[in-house]
Amino acid sequence: MSIATAQKGRRRNRAGFLKGRQITDQAVEDVRGLLGDKPRRREYLIEYLHLIQDAYGHLSADHMAALATELRLAQTEVYEVATFYHHFDVVKEGQDAPPALTVRVCDSITCEMKGSAALTDKLKAVMGPDVRILHAPCVGACDHAPVAVVKQHQIFDADVDKVKAAVEGQALAQPLPDYQDLAAYQAEGGYKMLAECLSGARDRDATVEVIKDSGLRGLGGAGFPTATKWGFMKNAPKPRLVAINADEGEPGTFKDRYCFETTPHRVIEGALIAAWSVEAEAAYIYLRDEYPACREVLLTEIKKVEDAGLNGDIALHLRRGAGAYICGEESGMLESIEGKRGLPRNRPPFPAQAGLWGRPTLINNVETVYWLPKILEHGGSWYQDQGRPHFFSVSGRVKEPGVKLAPAGTTARQLIEDYCGGMADGHTFKAYLPGGASGGILPESLADEPLDFGTLDKHGCFIGSSAVVIFSQDDDVKEICKNLIRFFEDESCGQCTPCRVGCEKMLKLIDKPKWDADLIEELSAAMRDASICGLGQAAPNPVQAALRFFGEDVQ
Repeated sequence: MSIATAQKGRRRNRAGFLKGRQITDQAVEDVRGLLGDKPRRREYLIEYLHLIQDAYGHLSADHMAALATELRLAQTEVYEVATFYHHFDVVKEGQDAPPALTVRVCDSITCEMKGSAALTDKLKAVMGPDVRILHAPCVGACDHAPVAVVKQHQIFDADVDKVKAAVEGQALAQPLPDYQDLAAYQAEGGYKMLAECLSGARDRDATVEVIKDSGLRGLGGAGFPTATKWGFMKNAPKPRLVAINADEGEPGTFKDRYCFETTPHRVIEGALIAAWSVEAEAAYIYLRDEYPACREVLLTEIKKVEDAGLNGDIALHLRRGAGAYICGEESGMLESIEGKRGLPRNRPPFPAQAGLWGRPTLINNVETVYWLPKILEHGGSWYQDQGRPHFFSVSGRVKEPGVKLAPAGTTARQLIEDYCGGMADGHTFKAYLPGGASGGILPESLADEPLDFGTLDKHGCFIGSSAVVIFSQDDDVKEICKNLIRFFEDESCGQCTPCRVGCEKMLKLIDKPKWDADLIEELSAAMRDASICGLGQAAPNPVQAALRFFGEDVQ
């Protein structure tokens, strides 16, 4: 029996028409063809929306209604999820579908200073009227700024001809990164530490002690001691899960991309070690949608791990984000993995108590688990002796931007001079973001402060995920702050008033010729004290730091 035939038995309104949206047989056939024999469960809603979007270039009302039927969800549930994420093009009934080609130009802080506006003009000059140009938040390629994205391929300023080729119907060829595959990783001893764990040669409690001795802390931004977080799971009821947060949406951050594009198996092995340590039955990697090449790498290499049986009884799952900075917040990420809008949860309960689907869940960042195999191999003191190294994402007015491996406590000046080849020609060091958009802004006079967890607290700043953006005399502090607050305004999930309205009001306050410091402080206090999650709490940081250190520029 067709869907249309089945609808004959549904209730009708007074005019005799069927209530609600009628589901067409063609739409159901389309959706079923895409889903095949995939499971019809709510947790896959975002994955299946991607399937439709990838196949048709948009999400039509008919296809969303058909998907709701397949997953036995209310149509409103599918619609609210689809409209929450930036990367889904929802076409309402009666609306025209978007152009076949959409180009997204990154307008986050590094791309803006490097000429995203000029890149937009250049792209418009080579495109016809049937091409749509949109602005996008940070796409995690700040070392190549300015950047545009077309057909999920990142196009750099020097590659505009590739966009023109795409417009003219030619295929875009973007090879996978030259990464270390499974065979090469194993040839260097990869997965030996995991094998020792799974075989019983290593003790769980002793392993946690090694991690504790190393001083390893969460490298996604919060800096919480890793061993302590693992300890929260010890007496939690089973089954337990692990979630790896690979949604590095903080403007200026791209170190997770580097890990996946170079040695993905160190992340995979580390994730499996973490899962074994807390006796989790599965590990979920939540990857931001801006990294399609990383997704291809992970799909390929995870399958190799599974085919080789290296993961033991621990299931590995890869989940694809859909463009939402808020999903970098751990509870927002959990909601998204479950196929929902990425709205942060109120706490308690904490993820270690009730995480994915209410199960105790350990959440670690990509770079945190990246270090686990080496720490187990060489011992906790080795990591300490190396200076607790981690990756710094450095971009802006430097000659050699990129991901730099340096000891904890390295200064911004050292990063510029010793790791990035100095300032770009014609530029003089003026200011820097020590921790991306939310970490505040500091002057050159404080460039010798060690960049480590807690060292910048006295200045009202923090290093977060170690996203360091360098500014020069050519950069206006007011405009920098406007860019950052616009980002927070766009990315606020809207769940709580202090963040949703606060970001909007903050942008209006700093758009004035002279800033009202007292009113800004009052608004900042309300946002810090009353916002549900870190987005609203940290959003005022760059503005407050600008008032503190660059008063002559903003008043």
